[in-house]
Amino acid sequence: MEASERAAWYEDYLDAHIERDLRDMAGLRKSRELSPLLKYAAAQTAGLFYASRLSSLLAISQPTVSDYVEWLERVFMLQLLPAWRKDPVLRLIKTPKIHMTDTGLACALLEIDVARLEAKRAMFGPLLETFVLQELCRQASWRSWKLTFSHFRDRNGMEVDIVLEQGIHRLTGIEVKAGPAVTAHDFRGLRRLRTVAGKSFAAGVVLYDGALCKRFEQDLYAVPLRLLWETPISNSADGQMKLGTE
Repeated sequence: MEASERAAWYEDYLDAHIERDLRDMAGLRKSRELSPLLKYAAAQTAGLFYASRLSSLLAISQPTVSDYVEWLERVFMLQLLPAWRKDPVLRLIKTPKIHMTDTGLACALLEIDVARLEAKRAMFGPLLETFVLQELCRQASWRSWKLTFSHFRDRNGMEVDIVLEQGIHRLTGIEVKAGPAVTAHDFRGLRRLRTVAGKSFAAGVVLYDGALCKRFEQDLYAVPLRLLWETPISNSADGQMKLGTE
């Protein structure tokens, strides 16, 4: 499909959801306000979500913002990723992250094509993080055991993009990196999560755009992004989570 055809398809898709489906939702009638909200979400995908900031930007009330975001979650256009919390005493950020559920739609809203992504790599990172999250959610949906998803961030700025939990005793942190190389510096957030999570920490993974798996420490790994499809998350013989780190 050509770029112009993709753009037209996404425009029709948005019109169908916003204009047709919105009319069937009680109390949500100002569909013209949803387009700028979605563009904001696309521009901020993988970022922290502040309803007050969006309310001020769009000049609509905070309760209305909450209603719109809830509706967009229900029709699987947006996802609010909650913050991981172990102990309320810890100084951890409680703010959720906002993610588009379709990175193709995000690119269409921002009028981004492959050439622009290659020229502005800073835009690629958040979109890649969102893409990885949605792929992990998709894979988790057909597993026999339940995974919960969150993100980790403390007040010193140490963060992990995605935290996967199997029950309350098994936790894996995943950091997404768009670059082709990984250094020990890229594991800072995962080390902090390991310290906070304690014995429940199973592994930390940096998914990167490279070719080789590498163990940096006993439970910290660099894993090529391609293994997300070649070796999807699965059950091991002992029921533990695995993500291509063997």
